[in-house]
Amino acid sequence: MAGPSPPYYRPLSKPPSAAAATSYWKKPRVYSLVVVTILCSLSYLFGAWQHSGSTTSIVSATIPCFPSTNITIGAHPSPSTSSPTSTISKELDFATHHSADESAAAATVPEETIKKYPPCDIKYSEYTPCEDSNRSLKFGRNRLIYRERHCPEKDELLKCRVPAPHGYRNPFKWPLSRDLVWYANVPHKELTVEKAVQNWIRYDGDRFRFPGGGTMFPNGAGAYIDDIGKLINLKDGSIRTAIDTGCGVASWGAYLLSKNIVAMSFAPRDTHEAQVQFALERGVPALIGVIASKRLPYPSRAFDMAHCSRCLIPWGQYDGTYLMEVDRVLRPGGYWILSGPPINWKNHWKGWQRTAEDLSAEKMQIENITQIICWKKLVQKGDIAIWQKPTNHLPCKKFHKTVKNPPFCPAQDPDKAWYTDLETCLTPLPEVSNSEEVAGGELEKWPKRLNAAPSRITRGTVNGVTLETFQQNSQLWRRRISYYKTVNNQLGQVGRHRNILDMNAFLGGFAASLTEDPLWVMNIVPVEAKVNTLGVIYERGLIGTYQSWCEAMSTYPRTYDLIHADSVFTLYKNSCEMEDIMLEMDRILRPEGSLIIRDDVDMLVKVKRIAHGLNWESKIVDHEDGPLQREKLLFAVKLYWTAPASSDQDEHITS
Repeated sequence: MAGPSPPYYRPLSKPPSAAAATSYWKKPRVYSLVVVTILCSLSYLFGAWQHSGSTTSIVSATIPCFPSTNITIGAHPSPSTSSPTSTISKELDFATHHSADESAAAATVPEETIKKYPPCDIKYSEYTPCEDSNRSLKFGRNRLIYRERHCPEKDELLKCRVPAPHGYRNPFKWPLSRDLVWYANVPHKELTVEKAVQNWIRYDGDRFRFPGGGTMFPNGAGAYIDDIGKLINLKDGSIRTAIDTGCGVASWGAYLLSKNIVAMSFAPRDTHEAQVQFALERGVPALIGVIASKRLPYPSRAFDMAHCSRCLIPWGQYDGTYLMEVDRVLRPGGYWILSGPPINWKNHWKGWQRTAEDLSAEKMQIENITQIICWKKLVQKGDIAIWQKPTNHLPCKKFHKTVKNPPFCPAQDPDKAWYTDLETCLTPLPEVSNSEEVAGGELEKWPKRLNAAPSRITRGTVNGVTLETFQQNSQLWRRRISYYKTVNNQLGQVGRHRNILDMNAFLGGFAASLTEDPLWVMNIVPVEAKVNTLGVIYERGLIGTYQSWCEAMSTYPRTYDLIHADSVFTLYKNSCEMEDIMLEMDRILRPEGSLIIRDDVDMLVKVKRIAHGLNWESKIVDHEDGPLQREKLLFAVKLYWTAPASSDQDEHITS
């Protein structure tokens, strides 16, 4: 973290003996050498004194590195006191204003040496590079493969800044944001028409309202979750992490948060405009995603509960492959909840516009598949059915001696899930010694789960990570978060940040230190990291996903209020371009969003140069352990700017 140690000195030959050294100094030429040495020293000292002032100015202009004691949080720069050639103020403004003078971005290095990144065209305001609708047309529609990730080639990458729509405003603070979103931020009314009778979303002047309804819960997500809570225990902390497949606008996940259950919601970028974008604007964890031909980007045994409410996933097709993928990511003893077709089809088949025979056959397919993957159907009441995964595979292995299909997957890494093909096989659980033992180890209930030693670590399945490593990491991040708050006092203000991204999370210590605040953190474990620790993060009751930062993230522009990047640029220094990573950070960060970047000082000098070209205000500060550490921190703010108003937007404003 603090940079490489200097190489040790290793002599190439033995040193001379003491006698030999003495005889050397008796030679006459020693006097001339001494005189020459003295003259050289005097010349050097005179030159250093003469040029000390100019040297200092060059270094300070090139490497603007300031100790943290010089940083204060002040008012936003005034347009009247800033200009394109002014030097940067020593006060970074982390507050929100909804407007800013772009000339406040200072010239800490000569303008001609900085590459400027222009704004992209307004058509890119909702650009998601790896889920681009035009690129998806090149891929087959079978199994929805065209809706999977298909990223641009290197020569197709945008080298511009994605604009926010005109009139963009910072989102409502949580919990108000659960129910309200500014129209200007997501200017799409399609869902208000298409889902009008289902109580999903309503358009109300300059904002959208979310009553909490859904296709299968017109009385609201809260009442629907209460119905689930009558069938399984949602209150005792045994269920902490959940996954919502085909989430819509994520009302199920939004209302679960009141029960201290955090859901990873996902839906494809499809004809229902901006489903996931609405979820993120509401302050709910979500990603663009689809279950098709690849594994979901999560480790095995990640979620306590999986949910599908009329998610339109063909669970009974492809020999049950999709249900086997849900089984992979479910914890031993975890629950799968299904509402909508084909559950309770006898009462709904006419309204679903499907035949009774078709729905009956689909239900039978699901029942058969859940049986052969050893799930137990706990209950079906009304429109809700719940299955439970076994706590271990001892009985299942006995069952599969007579029922050969599906087979258990051959030896493989069950946590590998980045462009990994789905297989029609059952992922085996860790071995147990008896039928009562929980495979992989029983987890503590929330909130004890957060700081309890994760089973993957105590069982030694994470290479190089010990219990001592885990404990030291937890202490380290508590200290670091405290230091961060002394530099950026907005971090200590409740409600300032809601959606946070940690680009290189390791054991989730950054997120764990923020759980008392009303926010959530998307923990990223880069696929290029030496150790896969995402399973540990989920065992702590946190959420996250895999990601390569050589590609774009499966999310909309302006997703996050704060981005944290620990040693990301060192990790990728030989893999992909720094400017492409920073352009992606700019895309997914809200206007007036904040960044904290930790890295080697030489790397941060390069980062700061690009940050200036992106119109970020930034400041390099010392490491929390002092100025002698090579690792430094860059604190930055993305200045507010938007696309210009279009004629359509002008008509909306005046109407």
